[in-house]
Amino acid sequence: MSGSISRRGAVLGGMGLAAAPLAAKAAAAGPAPDAAGALEAGRRAVLGMVGDFHVRFDTRETVPFVQDYEPADPAIHAGDEVVRVIEDTGATLRLQHILVVRQGGQTFTIRHWRQDWTFEPDAVLTYAGADTWRLVPTTADSRRGLWGQTVWNTDDSPRYGALGAWVHDRGVSRWTSQPTLRPLARRDAAANPPYDRYACVNRHALTPKGWVHEQDNAKVGTRAGQDATFVHEVVINTYDRAEGFDAAPAEAYLAATQAYWNGVRGEWDKVIAAGAGLWLREAPQTGSAAGPALMGLADQVQAGEIALDAALGLAGAIIAEATRRPG
Repeated sequence: MSGSISRRGAVLGGMGLAAAPLAAKAAAAGPAPDAAGALEAGRRAVLGMVGDFHVRFDTRETVPFVQDYEPADPAIHAGDEVVRVIEDTGATLRLQHILVVRQGGQTFTIRHWRQDWTFEPDAVLTYAGADTWRLVPTTADSRRGLWGQTVWNTDDSPRYGALGAWVHDRGVSRWTSQPTLRPLARRDAAANPPYDRYACVNRHALTPKGWVHEQDNAKVGTRAGQDATFVHEVVINTYDRAEGFDAAPAEAYLAATQAYWNGVRGEWDKVIAAGAGLWLREAPQTGSAAGPALMGLADQVQAGEIALDAALGLAGAIIAEATRRPG
């Protein structure tokens, strides 16, 4: 994000002020280094997630909590992914993920998710359900020693985020989030399920081979006019360092589109800052309604088919339309 949101690049995501005591409890569960120590140890851990990886995505619904719900079969997918630092201000690190796909003797790249990490952020953007996020300030006590992680869609629109503590003990560096709400992932949203959001906890941990992202998800929706948990889900995404695949196309995409995506992030920031959050039309296949058009403009910029200023002008209009409340 640009500096338009907060003095440190606010972390956007989480459940709001009510979750702050939970974050404080998470911090108290492990060693509590001083602020400088927590900052430096956290930075080392975040930078440990940078590199070239073979990724295994393992998704499993476990226990149903409504009588007529049948858990889905486990789903396992794999691929190669490049993770690069696209901004480092000291207290904020932004990591961009790019999928690298080989097909028919050719290598393709797909812009994937982005994760931002901020030490002691000033605010979080709360996913409140039904296309709505709210920007909520943190207090000095609630954020002390904690890192916020925010995850963004392929078009740099927000998905989810939370505060949590990086704990370094028993030979492992691990970050555990506060409980947070999240919009549905494409794997579920496209299937038109009876639930409409996740209540979840995320963990990131460094491993001897790379790192792992673990999710504990409760899939929540409305049943008989009340909130109901339909099923629990466990997701384990394993990132093992890999050699031998061609990361050059991913590097080329990042270089060619960096200025465009910097500008797009600035446009999202302006909308969020102006409204202390945003309303954004979600889309099952793309995360947000702005996704296809913004991604298409990036492809045109990379191909030299449109000038940067013109692309950013169109991007601003696309974001304005996608964030305009109906009525």
